[in-house]
Amino acid sequence: MTWQAYVDDNLIGTGKVAKAAIFGTDGSLWATSAGYNVDPVEVLKLIAAFENTDEIAANGLFLEGKKFNYLRSGDASIYALGEGGVTCVKTNKAVLLGHYAENMPAGDSTVVVESLGDYLRGTGF
Repeated sequence: MTWQAYVDDNLIGTGKVAKAAIFGTDGSLWATSAGYNVDPVEVLKLIAAFENTDEIAANGLFLEGKKFNYLRSGDASIYALGEGGVTCVKTNKAVLLGHYAENMPAGDSTVVVESLGDYLRGTGF
């Protein structure tokens, strides 16, 4: 399966994620949904936040130039609210972004993104 297929089928195709992207842990773009334009600098700041959330807790997480307020984080996940919200999951080699719209249940979207993250971790990614 291609990285684009993971975005199209496993994230967007569920109807529970409005926009999505997969990046390498070096910030390189692997795949994205149509029209989801996350700036590379934003991605690098997000990747740094997996080690230390102080910056995004104080100033927010920015994706596509829009501010998302840091909600909480887990071992390999960051959750933030803005226009809808975003679930960010880090695996061994990838970072998944799943943006849900305001009319989408946050919990449903989170389960979809985290499930793909768990699957990728299980395959070594």
